[in-house]
Amino acid sequence: MLRTTLILAALGIGLALAPAGAQTAPAAPDTTPLPPTTCSDGELAKMNAETAKMTDPDKKAAAMKEMTLASDMMAKRDMDACAAHLRNAIQMIPGRS
Repeated sequence: MLRTTLILAALGIGLALAPAGAQTAPAAPDTTPLPPTTCSDGELAKMNAETAKMTDPDKKAAAMKEMTLASDMMAKRDMDACAAHLRNAIQMIPGRS
């Protein structure tokens, strides 16, 4: 009986001293969907400003191409295609995808 009590006490102390970080799950990845994209002059201007700040030249060129296509589609009043190109550009910007 004494032996069982000592073993249980040792297990209890061991659990009490275990680091709290080992008992928590890692943070889940951000799965928040992107906000709906609408084509407007203001949205295109905001996206052009964000694209201009990009530092990766290849991604910046691709995003600028998508922005140009979005502007062309907006001029043709094809808002679905404009929104699709705008979403493509948003996904290329670091931290926005």
